[in-house]
Amino acid sequence: MSAPQSDWTARLQRWCTEGAELSEQAGNDPEQLLVVLRQLEQLHRDLQDGPFRNSLPSDRHQLYKLLQAMEQNGGWPYIPRLQLKTFMELLEPGDEHDTPDQSALAA
Repeated sequence: MSAPQSDWTARLQRWCTEGAELSEQAGNDPEQLLVVLRQLEQLHRDLQDGPFRNSLPSDRHQLYKLLQAMEQNGGWPYIPRLQLKTFMELLEPGDEHDTPDQSALAA
């Protein structure tokens, strides 16, 4: 590995560590953690639609080599967004696990 690449990798690792520490400091506050997730998703979109797309090779052979490397190293980097609808369905009234037993309330 060349020195510049090693420096770049070290900077990226420090940046990731700082992000993990920031998330840890948010603790169990879902609103703060949601802000972190939204920022990460926006950064992902910005990188994907800008620098990454602009860096793709125009030569078919080079593009094929890149796609092969991506496949060998874990595929496409994607941050899946959880659907609010899924959460809403889990919290719907009538779910026996989340609704208190009415006979217990009367006692």
